[in-house]
Amino acid sequence: MMDILYTGPVPADRESPMTRSETSPSRTQHPSSTQKPNTCCFCWCCCCSCSWNEDDKRERRKAQETRLEPFPCEPCPKPTIEEVKQWAQSFDKLMKNPAGRNKFREFLRTEYSEENMLFWLACEDLKNEINKSAIEEKTRLIYEDYISILSPKEVSLDSRVREVINRRLQDPTPHIFEDAQLQIYTLMHRDSYPRFLNSSVYRSLVQGGSRSSSES
Repeated sequence: MMDILYTGPVPADRESPMTRSETSPSRTQHPSSTQKPNTCCFCWCCCCSCSWNEDDKRERRKAQETRLEPFPCEPCPKPTIEEVKQWAQSFDKLMKNPAGRNKFREFLRTEYSEENMLFWLACEDLKNEINKSAIEEKTRLIYEDYISILSPKEVSLDSRVREVINRRLQDPTPHIFEDAQLQIYTLMHRDSYPRFLNSSVYRSLVQGGSRSSSES
């Protein structure tokens, strides 16, 4: 003869205190309305579209003492005093000059934001690539080094730009990072360039060039 299990409601006098406390409406815990979901994920494509404040990123790099991979400076002749002074006229003139880019990158390294220039240079290099397999490989490396939230060299991009990049990853072109490159260029222009002009790196160049001109 089979045992029949009773599956009906448990009488109140037989309900355990633990059961009553767990199901009591007054004890039910609701998630805080101000609590934000954790949007970070660990996927390669960074679909969560995270972005961090530039100042916070800089402070985090100082604390972590991030060591960037060696990246050779661009070969170029020593700039003349006229060229150095032109760098103060506009950010475009600074960035179009190889010696100017090297000195600006030297300054960015002191601010723990050299990755902005490295990303910009990598994008410029990608634009000149015509081989499809090389484009795909360089795209992957740039993404892993500067776009992925897992990289210590991640640059600050907004969610819209990240979404555009993620959509284009399946069929990358030499201009896949064009919007991101422009955003980082603008960031360097507005944030780092004014401080560079007031830095010891730039002032020493102007003073040294002026002294050499007077001596000759």
